[in-house]
Amino acid sequence: MVRAATKKAKPKPILPIPRKPGERRYWLLKSEPDAFSWAQQKARGKKGEPWTGVRNYLARNNMRAMEKGDLAFFYHSNEGLEIVGIVEVIATAHPDPGDETGTWQCVDVRAVCDVPKPVALATVKATAELANMSLVTSMRLSVQPVSEAEWTLVCHMGGVDIGKLKT
Repeated sequence: MVRAATKKAKPKPILPIPRKPGERRYWLLKSEPDAFSWAQQKARGKKGEPWTGVRNYLARNNMRAMEKGDLAFFYHSNEGLEIVGIVEVIATAHPDPGDETGTWQCVDVRAVCDVPKPVALATVKATAELANMSLVTSMRLSVQPVSEAEWTLVCHMGGVDIGKLKT
C-alpha cells in the first residue's frame, strides 16, 4: 500500500531555560591549537578575546544563551584532544567581526585558569558518568553546554579547585 506524503510540521524552536538570579551555566569551547591555542588565550590577559569563527547555528545559539560570568572548558580539538583550561564569558553574544553577512555571533572570553591535569577525550569517554556529555554525544559541535554535574566531575578529574572559581 502506498501512502500519500504528509506535510510535517516545523519543529518549534527550543527556548532557553530561564535562569535563577545569579545562576551560572557551564560550556565547552573547542579550538584547534594550531589555529588558536590555550597559550594564546592566556596571553590575551584580562581583556580576553572574541570567540569568533563559529559557523554552526546550534553553536551560535549556544553562545546566544551565554551570560557574563558563565564558565567554559577550553578544549584542544584535532591535536591534543583534551580539556586544558577554563575561560569566563566577559561579553555576551554580539556580531562576529569576521562575518560580513551579519548571521554569526560571538562572545568574548578571558582565561581563568589552567586545568592542572588536562582531561583527555579518551578519559571522558571512559567515564560512565560522562556518557551523556555533549563532548561524547555531539563531538563535532564547537560550542557545547555542560551540565553542573559534568562540570564538577571534569574539574575534579583535572585537579581544578572549584572553590576558587566561585565569584
